[in-house]
Amino acid sequence: MFTLAVLACTLGGLAVGSFLNVVIYRVPSGRSIVAPGSTCPSCATPISPQDNIPVLSWIVLRGRCRHCRAPISARYPAVELLTAVLFALTAVRLGATWSLPAELAFVAGLIALAAVDFERYLLPRAILYPTLVLVGAGLLLAAGATGRWTRLGVAGVCGAGAFAVFLAIHLARPRWLGFGDVRLAGLLGLGLGWMGPWYLFIGFMVANLLGAGVGIGLMAAGRASRSTPLPYGVFLGAGSIVALLAADPIIHWYSQTLVR
Repeated sequence: MFTLAVLACTLGGLAVGSFLNVVIYRVPSGRSIVAPGSTCPSCATPISPQDNIPVLSWIVLRGRCRHCRAPISARYPAVELLTAVLFALTAVRLGATWSLPAELAFVAGLIALAAVDFERYLLPRAILYPTLVLVGAGLLLAAGATGRWTRLGVAGVCGAGAFAVFLAIHLARPRWLGFGDVRLAGLLGLGLGWMGPWYLFIGFMVANLLGAGVGIGLMAAGRASRSTPLPYGVFLGAGSIVALLAADPIIHWYSQTLVR
């Protein structure tokens, strides 16, 4: 079951990554993600099924449209590969558990939100709210199947608490934190809170360390100043995924070494 779960998540991740590319491209523009079908952004020619195979088609076509030969962004295979890898790692971390679908939806939503925030400094509600619903429904199903209602309650409290803390910061210093980040904090609290409050804490710590590191690096290179905005959603998403996949050994080390 474990091997099948990892394999299924890897292959499913490629397909989900292809769908996320549509979401990343269309949602910020207010376009439907259902219709019309995928087309070349340059010549608007419909993309045939054989040219829409995740990663492989981009390699075969050498990153260009079959019809107009316009370049196709490397972001497309990158998102597909990233989703497949993170889905596989999530399956390795959680195994074939009832909470796996919820955490996969959590990871997929974070990838889409981070990509849009990186490109447009935007965290669309049209991505965040459906992700929140899918994660919440998945965790509710997991709690019902396993009887872990306390875990679900902790996840809800973490989501509400993270939202409240970020809201307070937003109200006190609106220039520091956009309201999109406030909404995202609620999602992070729910997704990581199911694993435990420490996961949420580590996720936020990693996000801030990443943000500080990137900001300092850009300033040192003369490419940014202290007033240059950074896509905080990218760091929040990255920190949360790191926490989901790697926080367990950190928590174990802390409890075994520092608490004693």
